[in-house]
Amino acid sequence: MERVTGICWFAALRSCFPILTWLPRYNLTWLKMDLIAGLTVGLTAVPQALAYAEVAGLPVQYGLYSAFMGGFIYCVFGTSKDITLGPTAIMSLLCSAYIGGDPVFAVVLTLLCGVIQAGMALLRLGFLLDFISYPVIKGFTCAAAVTIGFGQVKNILGLKEIPQQFFLQVYYTFHKIPEARAGDVILGLCCLFFLVMLTLMKNSLGSSEDEAPLLIRSTRRLVWSLATIRNALVIIAATAVAYSAEVAGHHFFSLTGKTAKGLPPFKAPPLSETVANGTVITFSDIAKDLGGGLAVIPLMGVLESIAIAKAFASKNNYRIDANQELFAIGLTNIMGSFVSAYPVTGSFGRTAVNSQTGVCSPAGGIVTGVIVLLSLAFLMPLFFYIPKASLAAVIICAVSPMIDFRVPVQLWRVKRLDLLPFLVTFVVSFWEVQYGIVGGVVVSGFMLLYIVARPKVKVSDHGVLLLEPDSGLNFPMTEHLSRLVYKHALHASPARCLVLDCSHVSSIDFTVIHELTELLKQIELRGVSMIFAGLKPSVLKVLLTADLPGFRHTDRVDEALQLLTSINHYEQQF
Repeated sequence: MERVTGICWFAALRSCFPILTWLPRYNLTWLKMDLIAGLTVGLTAVPQALAYAEVAGLPVQYGLYSAFMGGFIYCVFGTSKDITLGPTAIMSLLCSAYIGGDPVFAVVLTLLCGVIQAGMALLRLGFLLDFISYPVIKGFTCAAAVTIGFGQVKNILGLKEIPQQFFLQVYYTFHKIPEARAGDVILGLCCLFFLVMLTLMKNSLGSSEDEAPLLIRSTRRLVWSLATIRNALVIIAATAVAYSAEVAGHHFFSLTGKTAKGLPPFKAPPLSETVANGTVITFSDIAKDLGGGLAVIPLMGVLESIAIAKAFASKNNYRIDANQELFAIGLTNIMGSFVSAYPVTGSFGRTAVNSQTGVCSPAGGIVTGVIVLLSLAFLMPLFFYIPKASLAAVIICAVSPMIDFRVPVQLWRVKRLDLLPFLVTFVVSFWEVQYGIVGGVVVSGFMLLYIVARPKVKVSDHGVLLLEPDSGLNFPMTEHLSRLVYKHALHASPARCLVLDCSHVSSIDFTVIHELTELLKQIELRGVSMIFAGLKPSVLKVLLTADLPGFRHTDRVDEALQLLTSINHYEQQF
């Protein structure tokens, strides 16, 4: 008995701390692969974190503040060996709409997001994500990619004072093209060119055959590795060029500028803020200002991360615990708020790099976190010289694959009506990103409710009428069912008997019982019969308890048809 209890306790511990499932099997081979993968992802994460902080409207160091905590927390609580948590393009765009470039708002948002996500995990509310449909997700990601990508054009051109609102941004960007700085344009286009070329090289090498000679395979692996850390290589090269120009006294480029030095202090997140004029903004005021962001950002963060984790779990043949993933993300955000992070989620690009470089366990995230911490500790003074045009090029290349032109075509071929939530989300997101998501979810919800309220009902004539609903009986469809009965049976001349096929009915509610009672009364008044066929035991028990007038039932549809045909034949004879 004690042994069984001990096994149960250990199983519960492994459920809460997934690290216990793989740590006992950890070995030197895994360590080697995790070091390589963690280092590669770290060299990708640092430049992306700097760039995504720009998208969020925060100083660049906040991107790095947000990039290391996930590796340590997720290693203990996460269930996917591949996923990496950190700042992403979509999360940065969503945050920018609510924090207004204020780091205090960003940190409070991180804390509240973490609390909400962890609370959802404890209450098992992950099912809420199921109401965000695929067309809504794709409409949002496509619109976000366009918004983020075009938002960086101003940095490629070296333009100042461009509004954040998308339509104004488009107008003023084209309006101010004559003010573009030649140095930024040339450097930005060169960075874009090299990033695109390295991406194409990596993709072509990834599909190469393994039967080539050893020297060629070694060369391919080297080139593939360099292409994988292309963001870091381009940022280093651009920074070297900008630094050389500044030392020579030439100010050709728009630079990132002054950044905070060193590691962020580990302290409780600020719950209030004092502005320049001495006004104190309380925690409740901050929460009110964040408003809808407290619903949109936690949900989208979890949705993005779990979708990525599931995709790579399927690819690499293992399973994840979605509720545990939700808890790991929530705890990462809670702890991240203690180091001035803004909300994070899973990154598809960095997770792909992690998987392709052969990571064996979540311990690779620890290596990535150490790389980010070393960058914060020793490289912050150099970040002053990073050209904004090079960061813009990194962002544009990172988000461009999110624009998938195949999605509308696929939706058109499969179900054309699904284009409606896709287009609503896509179009409205250019006005306000959060409204696009809400609009798409609302449209999808109405479509779902319509299907529930108006299911297809096949009406066929077998001497008596047969009604075959293709889904269950529920209160939104009762009126629709009644209209069909009246139209085809009670208002016919003469009135006709009918069979209702209930083989798809798994539950029944009071509204349906009430409507069926009224319907059976009208059927009796017109001197005809209605038989329920194929009822499940649980539904039959409810109907018998309800004591419906003139209630008849059979186990099979053919029995009901034969019975009513016999009754009709008998009545015609007498």
